[in-house]
Amino acid sequence: MRNMLNIAIPKGRLGEDEKGLDKILKKAGEECIEVIIAAKAQDKKETIYEIADLAYHVMVLMTEAGISIQEIHRELASRHIIDHKVEQEKMV
Repeated sequence: MRNMLNIAIPKGRLGEDEKGLDKILKKAGEECIEVIIAAKAQDKKETIYEIADLAYHVMVLMTEAGISIQEIHRELASRHIIDHKVEQEKMV
């Protein structure tokens, strides 16, 4: 199966018994925690691996919610995220 991001999402990846928004959200939450743990350990390879897992599950969520990558891009652009956010981070 391909989602609106044109990313292949293998059927059964989340498991046939794990369908639905609650399961998708649970998995995305777990992946967030794993990213934090890997980053805190300063393990670059593991952090990359976990970010990839998180990105995958966010894309699954986007597909479930009918959210396109273009909508995300527009939202980020409306915040001037590339320039403005970097400046905000420097101020902290």
